[in-house]
Amino acid sequence: MLLSTAVFGIRLEIVIVVLLLLIIILGVILALTIRQLQIVSRKYYTLTSGSTAKDLESIMLTRFKEMDKVKARMKRFNKEHKTFKGHLDSCYNKMGLVKYDAFDSMAGELSFSLALLNDENSGFVLSTMHSKQGCFSYAKEVIQGESYIALSKEEKEAIRKAQTVDEEIERMTNEPDEEDIM
Repeated sequence: MLLSTAVFGIRLEIVIVVLLLLIIILGVILALTIRQLQIVSRKYYTLTSGSTAKDLESIMLTRFKEMDKVKARMKRFNKEHKTFKGHLDSCYNKMGLVKYDAFDSMAGELSFSLALLNDENSGFVLSTMHSKQGCFSYAKEVIQGESYIALSKEEKEAIRKAQTVDEEIERMTNEPDEEDIM
């Protein structure tokens, strides 16, 4: 043993080893801090190189003007979107089709009832009955899912299909495919 002296009741060799470890740890921390400072300095230099304060100010003012233009465009697009949405609300976007045999003597389901409705379930039902003598078509107005003219069961079914088309599409798109299950 070279040194057998104790400091605060601890052997001097242990104190020296602990201090050397602390110096090494502090050296590593200092190296990491210097590295981070170099990265930040490089980014700052890249930002300001070749540009004076006036150049940066003009760049910022240009960007603010561009942002104002974008803001104005967004307001215009929002207004146009509301106008288009108003037009789309009155469009027929729901359809229900029922094919059937209108007469017992006919086969092939050549007769049909077609319901075309908008978002408020208003529109019309077009029914066409095919017979040996000819083809007869009838149109009936539908207001909020109801008609003031008596409806056949096929016409009612066509209206029901048109009213539930959104739910049917939702159900079909949320069902897992057989491939997904396996």
